[in-house]
Amino acid sequence: MTLKITKTPKCYVGGAFIRSESGRVTPLTDAAGDFLCNIPLCTKKDLRNAVEAAAKAGSGWAKRSPYNRAQILYRLAEMLEARADEMAAFTSASEVRATIDRIVHFAGWADKYEQVLGSVNPVASSHFNFTVTEPIGIVGVIAPDEAPLLGLMTLILPIIAGGNSVVALASTKSPYPSILLGEMLATSDLPGGVVNLLTGERKDMLSTFATHEHIRALAAAVDQADGTLLQQGAAASVKRVKLFATDTDWSSSDHDSPYPIRDFTEAKTVWHPIGA
Repeated sequence: MTLKITKTPKCYVGGAFIRSESGRVTPLTDAAGDFLCNIPLCTKKDLRNAVEAAAKAGSGWAKRSPYNRAQILYRLAEMLEARADEMAAFTSASEVRATIDRIVHFAGWADKYEQVLGSVNPVASSHFNFTVTEPIGIVGVIAPDEAPLLGLMTLILPIIAGGNSVVALASTKSPYPSILLGEMLATSDLPGGVVNLLTGERKDMLSTFATHEHIRALAAAVDQADGTLLQQGAAASVKRVKLFATDTDWSSSDHDSPYPIRDFTEAKTVWHPIGA
């Protein structure tokens, strides 16, 4: 007789698996209504700890070559493809396939977006003038409830492709795909702390996402009320906020573009004297 062992999901923060600081959990059931596991309910303290982990990993990730970042993303796509059937049990096969394709898409842009977003600028003086992009730092992500894997990764990918680190709150309705994603990240080549995944209730953490001064930008799929809360809180710390509607079509090809990377970078212009 085989004894069934109930899985104990943990959040992925700083390259390690953690329980919620509060110890609180919420039960998750499968499609048949049977108990599957207990999902951690993270708190503001967990969020602050995740920001610290992202800060430690951020500088090293930003210094990686674009080519290296691209190869790491390609490898993540391979890992998801290897566990596609397992992931599809909690989303859908089409969503998993679309997510793999989107990872490959941004892996392809990771070492090419600079040619699109940067520029060589004509100036009237004896200077060679050019503009390059730099990552802005830590970005907070609020994943949509629908398309819990594709939506989450569509928000994360342009951020990390541009050299930033991420603290993400998974779908409240369907958090399990983020648990599986954390397991893949833990065995991938992505340095621990570059992507940190939390589970829990939005109402417990939205205000901290908005006001935390070390979070430099937000990408969130939220309703109008939560969007207003994020914008008001972000104004005090002057952080960027990119909002998506709750009914966003995450499978749309509109998301296959290098320009979301620009939303989480800063432009740096260099003047180099030439001539006599």
